[in-house]
Amino acid sequence: MSDPIVEARELAAADLLRFEQTLQLALEPQREYLTETEYQLYSRGKKLRPLMLLLCARLNGNGAIELPQKVVNASVALEMLHVATLIHDDIVDVAPVRRGLKTVYAERGTETAVLVGDLQFIQAVRCFAAGIDTQQDMRLVQMVLDAGFKICCGELDELMTNPGWNTGVLVSRYFRTVDRKTGSLFGLACESGGMLMGAGKETLMYLSRFGRRFGRAFQIMDDVFDMVKPETAAGKSPGVDMELGRLSLPIIYALDELPRDHAIHRIVRREPHSSEELHLAMEAVVLSTGLLRAYSKAREMIADALEALHMLKPCPYRDVLTRISEYIVDRGFAQPDS
Repeated sequence: MSDPIVEARELAAADLLRFEQTLQLALEPQREYLTETEYQLYSRGKKLRPLMLLLCARLNGNGAIELPQKVVNASVALEMLHVATLIHDDIVDVAPVRRGLKTVYAERGTETAVLVGDLQFIQAVRCFAAGIDTQQDMRLVQMVLDAGFKICCGELDELMTNPGWNTGVLVSRYFRTVDRKTGSLFGLACESGGMLMGAGKETLMYLSRFGRRFGRAFQIMDDVFDMVKPETAAGKSPGVDMELGRLSLPIIYALDELPRDHAIHRIVRREPHSSEELHLAMEAVVLSTGLLRAYSKAREMIADALEALHMLKPCPYRDVLTRISEYIVDRGFAQPDS
């Protein structure tokens, strides 16, 4: 299957060039505090969130030759907010590696990583605020702060989840966490792209729902990949989420299926276990129906996302957003984006 993200980048090539130029300007005030580790975070990856913001802006642009600078600023701010969450995630997870590279936490220590992550978040808010010229645009600053608040709540929800809760409660908690940690940024990307181009309330409602449901599916697929991909593809040690008690959807469904005396129940409670038991627990999840149930849920979320997207007028930008959405769940086991 061809990668529609590549197609989308070609469609938005001029906008992405301005995005890269504006990103460098936004990083300049931080230059003396950043190392190659941080710059690698910005140079790697497909930058899916800012790309979706730009596509949603174009979808509502009524044929504008050039997007306003405030839209480009918003796309840069969104990427900086995403990078801030990656840095903080790695601190919480005590993660030495992300996508084959040392994390900021591993390279520079907890104290510096916290401050560098905070710096990205604050600069993200500054970028969103820069160039805002209408009262409606001012609402975006509140939306960014709300997204940051939700992300922090999602991190705390994940840490405070009790693996002893029943399956229904765990699934509900999982989706609340995903909506806050992942869905909020994708929702912000799509809604703000439309808002900055003057889209109406109904359009913004559909864009927000599309982004949030897309975010759900995206995270579920990442969780599926974490179970079936080797370390070189998934970017983390196999089983690390399980050992940390991070209950992804495949693990929750597997816990419901596997007997209470199975090693996986002790592992998610962070009780002593051997590497062999961890390997067997990972294998048990893959062999259970948990993986298939999670994958089915991802497809359900994408169908919901596309139902919202297709309430908007057809155009090349809507078409490529549709193909990206389908690709997220249809790509087989291609390497997931970070």
